[in-house]
Amino acid sequence: MNAGDLHTVNADDLFTVSAGGFSATADAFARDPESGGLWFLSMVGSQTALKAIWASLLKQPPGPAHLIRGADGMALSGGYQHCHVPRETVGTWTTKIARLPVCGGWHGLVYTKLAEYAFERDAFLLLARSEEEAPALHHRFLDKRSPLPLHRSWADWLWRRALAKGETVPLQSEGVVAYRCDPDAESLREDLSVAVASGLLTLPRDPSTPTADPSTPTTYRRGDPS
Repeated sequence: MNAGDLHTVNADDLFTVSAGGFSATADAFARDPESGGLWFLSMVGSQTALKAIWASLLKQPPGPAHLIRGADGMALSGGYQHCHVPRETVGTWTTKIARLPVCGGWHGLVYTKLAEYAFERDAFLLLARSEEEAPALHHRFLDKRSPLPLHRSWADWLWRRALAKGETVPLQSEGVVAYRCDPDAESLREDLSVAVASGLLTLPRDPSTPTADPSTPTTYRRGDPS
């Protein structure tokens, strides 16, 4: 994950993040609009400001923090949105701070490791560049965590199901498309069984594979050609 994975930013979409007595420009973030939980933040400013804001967000109990529409120094009055690090993500966060070569400022990328594909936890944070990319990315993360093999041709069905079941919830976001995902393995197993039995989901056959005896059950194993 890096700054290049984010959308091209329109100046009108910039926010100011304020915490710990410092402020910086937020070019991307993901926030739960109901709880105020902050799941991802990309910000630009002085190195001192970035470190102070992050320290304030991470300390327990956390200090007050807000997102305000408008770039730092030009933030619009009002529209303060409270934000904090969700309790369930404490201990999973990482930060990358690098100097910007052109303007001399600093860029900070802070996020929970729930956004990492290989992180060992069932729940995950989905950060996509577009809505169109989300189903395939969701399938990739879900297949890594599921005890059941999930064929890639099922991606759209899995995506629609997760949204309908509330296992995938959209977050308020700028600069990135974000979803909080908490799959229910047992519910997924039951829904897959019904979908496969009814013919709603099928597994494409490898044309080079001989036709099986119809009396022999066909199973899909992880590692089969897809």
